[in-house]
Amino acid sequence: MLKKILKIFLILLFFLIACYKIYNSENSRIDNHLKKLKIKNSEEIIEEEKLIEKSIGKIIIKKINLEKQLYNIESSENNVNKNITILKGSIEPSEHNSIIFIAAHSGTGKLAYFKDLDKLEKNDQIQLFYKNKNYYYQVTNKWETKKDGDIEITKSEGKQLILTTCSPTNKDKQLIINCIEKES
Repeated sequence: MLKKILKIFLILLFFLIACYKIYNSENSRIDNHLKKLKIKNSEEIIEEEKLIEKSIGKIIIKKINLEKQLYNIESSENNVNKNITILKGSIEPSEHNSIIFIAAHSGTGKLAYFKDLDKLEKNDQIQLFYKNKNYYYQVTNKWETKKDGDIEITKSEGKQLILTTCSPTNKDKQLIINCIEKES
C-alpha cells in the first residue's frame, strides 16, 4: 500500500513539474511574441496616460501626420531625446507678441518626430494646443542655417512659432520653419 501511495505521489509530482515548465515556456513565448509585435502591456499604457496628464498641450501638424504631446519647459519629459521639446527662450503663446521655439529629432528611429518637417511649405497649417487653448499658425518661410546651437530669426509682429530640426540633406545644418499665428 505504501508503494502505491509513493508511486502516485511521484507521478503527481512529475505531472506538476511538467505543467509548471510548460506554463513558464508558454508565457515566455507569449512575452517574446508581444515584444516583436510591439504590443504595449498595461504598465506601458498607464505610464503613457500619466505622461499625457503631465503634458501642457500638444502640437498637431496634419500635413505630416504628427500629433505629439508637449511638456513644461522645466519637465524632464521636455527633452529632445524623449519628446518634442520647447526650447528655453520661448515666450508662451498666451503672451502678447509671443515666440515659441520647438525642436525634435529628424532622420530615422522612434524619436524622429520631425523626420518629415522639410515637407512643410508656405501657408501650411500648424495647430498648437497649449494650456487648454488652441493656437493656429501658418508657415511663412523655411530655410537652413549652420548648426551651431543658435537660431537666428527675425521677430515678426504678433505671435510666432519656430520649428527646428537637423537638415535632412546636410549634417552641418539645421532646418528652420517660421510660422505666424493665423488671424481668426
